[in-house]
Amino acid sequence: MNLIGEHTDYNEGLALPFAIADGVTVKARALEGARIEAAALDLGERDSFELGRPERAQGWAAFVRGAVAELRAAAIPVRAASVEITGTVPRGAGLSSSAALEVALTLALIALTDIDRPDRTELAKLCSRIENKWVGAQTGLLDQLASLYGEDGHALRIDFRTLEVRPVPLELVGHKLVTLDSGEQHATAASGYNERRAECGRAAQLLGLRSLRDATLEMVGELPPPLDRRARHVVTANGRVDQAVAALREPDLGRLGRLLDEAHASLRDDYDVSTPAVEAAVGRLKEAGALGARIVGGGFGGHVLGLLPADARPPESSVEVRPGPGARVL
Repeated sequence: MNLIGEHTDYNEGLALPFAIADGVTVKARALEGARIEAAALDLGERDSFELGRPERAQGWAAFVRGAVAELRAAAIPVRAASVEITGTVPRGAGLSSSAALEVALTLALIALTDIDRPDRTELAKLCSRIENKWVGAQTGLLDQLASLYGEDGHALRIDFRTLEVRPVPLELVGHKLVTLDSGEQHATAASGYNERRAECGRAAQLLGLRSLRDATLEMVGELPPPLDRRARHVVTANGRVDQAVAALREPDLGRLGRLLDEAHASLRDDYDVSTPAVEAAVGRLKEAGALGARIVGGGFGGHVLGLLPADARPPESSVEVRPGPGARVL
């Protein structure tokens, strides 16, 4: 779950995510031979392929084949194995189900070997390549780093220029964070995510910058629409991350709620990733007394996040999310 700082990771910006208890579990068992036998138990689907020749596939199978191919490309040995995949995180909801699957697959396959697990940041980069090259979504590193570095009771301030990850205590002083499904599933690779990333690249190029991390609000005015709005979102989103860290340290939960509202307005008006279903879900959270609420994930559907005071009654079907431990071998 990303508390604040959306669409900043691929712009070398800042974000403040945290790992949650829900996730994906991959059970791996070594086999003789040179094949991977994979099963998505929740879907009742299977896939099988030769270790040395993983071909392209669709859906969950693309992640399995991509994990094998990218591990081998990084000179990490992969044994023949049977892998069984189950999960409790909803797919296409903006809750990082894709990253959870990538991380779980790679950790499970590495655990079958006698090598040490790679550095977490390098493993996050490998998992991102799975999504970029095999699934077709040009995502950044936010979800993968949050999964691999997650700490119980903490959010993570991530600087995507330096890849510094700094734990931040997530003390809510009786308040709670809840997610509410908008009822509209998004598919990151097929949505406008890749288009937004390309627009940010064009904006940085027009400004003569390495990335929008170096942009200022004054520079944004030099850009043509809609690039001006895309860049304005990135600049203001980076500022909101450190303001949120400060609000948590005080603590000032009212200020944190206002920052969530500002983030949603920016994602809706400057980044154009909201939908009528998402707006309705945000409205339900606000009617329930949320101090702030915003769309989470890539946008174009999925879940919204709300910060509610202790005495507020969350909307029906909403789910409380708390910071939990990151990815691990069980």
